[in-house]
Amino acid sequence: MHHSNTISAYILVLNSGSSSLKFSLYHQHSLELEWSGSITGIGDKQAKLLISDPAGKLLLSKKASYLNLEIAAAELINRLDSLSARFPIQHIGYRLVQGGPMHRMPEVINEDLIKVLESYTYLAPNHLPKEIQLIRIFQQSYQKAIHIACFDTYFHQNMPAVAKFYALPRAFRDQGLMRYGFHGLSYEYIIQELGSKTKDIEEKKIIIAHLGNGASMAAVSGGIGQETTMGMSPIGGLVMSTRSGDLDPGVSLFFLRKFQMTLAQLDELFSNSSGLKAIAGTGNMEELIHKRSADPQAQEAIDVFCYQAKRQIAALAAGLGGLDILIFTGGIGENAPLIREHICRDMLFMGIKLDPDLNQNSENIISTLDSTVSIQVIKTNEAWMIAKHIDHLTNTNLKN
Repeated sequence: MHHSNTISAYILVLNSGSSSLKFSLYHQHSLELEWSGSITGIGDKQAKLLISDPAGKLLLSKKASYLNLEIAAAELINRLDSLSARFPIQHIGYRLVQGGPMHRMPEVINEDLIKVLESYTYLAPNHLPKEIQLIRIFQQSYQKAIHIACFDTYFHQNMPAVAKFYALPRAFRDQGLMRYGFHGLSYEYIIQELGSKTKDIEEKKIIIAHLGNGASMAAVSGGIGQETTMGMSPIGGLVMSTRSGDLDPGVSLFFLRKFQMTLAQLDELFSNSSGLKAIAGTGNMEELIHKRSADPQAQEAIDVFCYQAKRQIAALAAGLGGLDILIFTGGIGENAPLIREHICRDMLFMGIKLDPDLNQNSENIISTLDSTVSIQVIKTNEAWMIAKHIDHLTNTNLKN
């Protein structure tokens, strides 16, 4: 195959959140970033469109009101159209929360896959409908491009049965009842980054803490995801910005019995009104850290977050039978030295010893020389991982 027509081909990566749309444009073969950006606050009066160059310099900042995803997507498509002569888009990659038990690997999107995704919206009602809507909008505008789905559950697909299944009747597994785990694209990226700097990564016992508005951890050994804190949905595991994390099943029964809550109310409660926000009135960790000395509830929220994180690290290490490397990533993991310090405090019994100065400067390695566990901070990049999957998929298809 001659590359004359693909030299200037581009990959567009899309990631839709509950009220945001993130996008990145990569060169098809070098996977170098051309620009990236986001539309945040979709549905609010105060929405914002930002586009930056690879160095992070702002190319465009615009305040506007995008009432819904469709209007936000139309704005992005407009921008891309005006640049299409310079950036012909050949592939569009989407981050999808999940595709049920059978769809984990990155794959080309066709009508059949969309039908499968639609049939599994009950597994991810807060994510899948918007993600499917985004695919449909971009398929309509980019009929010549190849559209590719990358699932956040892929990294965890080989978890052993002890970690994968609930102690619930087997009959329900066919309906997709199992522990999927999420943030897989982030974990995959981190393992790849770590592998480029660490010898014998296959022999290391690793815990990755992806701490952001959504937060989870994964335990990795033999290069494979062995266990993770999120379960069937991204609501489980750690206490998060607005999500409850793990609950005793009796809690759901309590709300159903005592308050006759509807499914929609329960979902709203556990997904959007719990976590840090429930304790301190805001789910924004930066704000909580800022207010903590004057506001006891902010301090309590931080304490709860770190306490749960600490317990999960110990549980995952027990599952791995030891721990060699602990990695912090995600918005909070990368940018909040205080949180890292709290989580690692009093963990010397596990060989975890943080160096306060290195931690304060957010160095790559933040453990002391005598810490038996290497503690590291690695910036994640889910969008690049999607671009890499697309490059790999298209190259493999060309060879076949």
